[in-house]
Amino acid sequence: MRHTMMIMAGAAALAGCASLVTGGDLVRPGEPTIQFTFQNTSGQVIDTVLISTCDAASYGLDRLPNGVAVGPGQSYTWTISPGCYDVMAGAVGVGSTPGKRIQVPSGRPTTLTYDGRN
Repeated sequence: MRHTMMIMAGAAALAGCASLVTGGDLVRPGEPTIQFTFQNTSGQVIDTVLISTCDAASYGLDRLPNGVAVGPGQSYTWTISPGCYDVMAGAVGVGSTPGKRIQVPSGRPTTLTYDGRN
């Protein structure tokens, strides 16, 4: 029994570490999903979009697929579970703006417009 509890405690600790690295799961089992769109209205190409759950320890990893960038006037859409998210975007070598906290409601697609200032 004690050995089992130690294993469970270790697994819980590792799960917390995973959110530090990844930013948390965007799709959570058993929850509905919704479309989240990042719309780039800035004048620069965005090649990094970090999206994390609000309770994650960091913004996590880039959520754009390898080699994908979002040019001015373009957008990219993910399927995610509704909830609270922190989003930060930028370009490698150029930098990023401060992150933005958003609430993605259930049953309604959400678009975050990025103008390079917010």
